[in-house]
Amino acid sequence: MPDEQPVGIAVLAESTVLVPTLFWFEFRNLLLVSERRGRISPEQTATILAELAHLPLEIDVQPLEHRVLGLARRHRLSAYDATYLELAERRGARLATLDRRLAAAAEAEGIALAGPA
Repeated sequence: MPDEQPVGIAVLAESTVLVPTLFWFEFRNLLLVSERRGRISPEQTATILAELAHLPLEIDVQPLEHRVLGLARRHRLSAYDATYLELAERRGARLATLDRRLAAAAEAEGIALAGPA
């Protein structure tokens, strides 16, 4: 099921992981859903969040609204997914995603995908 896929989307630039503000909410929601389905415990959630705090995340708070909406419309993406696409495009970064539709949109827009080294 799509809601069971891990949050596998982030924008990479050198050694920093760029993410839009909504990543904070998406990632925590993923953990809560996993708890409710009995896949992880609240203690594991706390451990994961503690580990996340040590990652080199740069949170981007200013997406270009008109561009997000345009990308969402053109590629039939949610505004959430289009925000990751817009960030990668604006910052000239590679996009890491497990979502096929988002990956196809990135390729159509000439945005490089991050893959295994």
